[in-house]
Amino acid sequence: MTRLIGTALFSIFLSGLSPHPARSADACDILAARIIHDTGASLAGRAGPVAVFRAQAAERMSLDCRAPARMTVASLDREPSPTYFALVGLASHALAGADADAAEGLALNLHQDSLRARAPRRGVTGRAAMLCETGPRTDALQGERTVCRIAARSGLSRIRRKG
Repeated sequence: MTRLIGTALFSIFLSGLSPHPARSADACDILAARIIHDTGASLAGRAGPVAVFRAQAAERMSLDCRAPARMTVASLDREPSPTYFALVGLASHALAGADADAAEGLALNLHQDSLRARAPRRGVTGRAAMLCETGPRTDALQGERTVCRIAARSGLSRIRRKG
């Protein structure tokens, strides 16, 4: 019952984010709601196709809804706590339907490989493609930090074998 009330209140909240409140929530609102539900993050703001979240385990967490939808999860720590990698796993699940535990493990491995190689590392689990890196940055996420980017993969091919 409490969950139903919370979901109803959240839906009412999302309807206020749309520039056209009379219309139903757009695809980005729906994806943002899924991310909030699955990760426990809170919405900090939304402008056009970009939503920014607050999450205890990350210094920055954002969603870009332009195709293909992608997320950025950043930590100020060169070696983030395990909760950061758990958050990346949950975000991968929310964004792409990837197994959260597998995505968490992939993020940790990519991070460790990035530290050793001093270069970004890429990997895939399920429908989630991921790039993680640690080091000094010169873009909007300036400074020494760990960043993982997640994108939903589309167009997965299936090889058919003649039977």
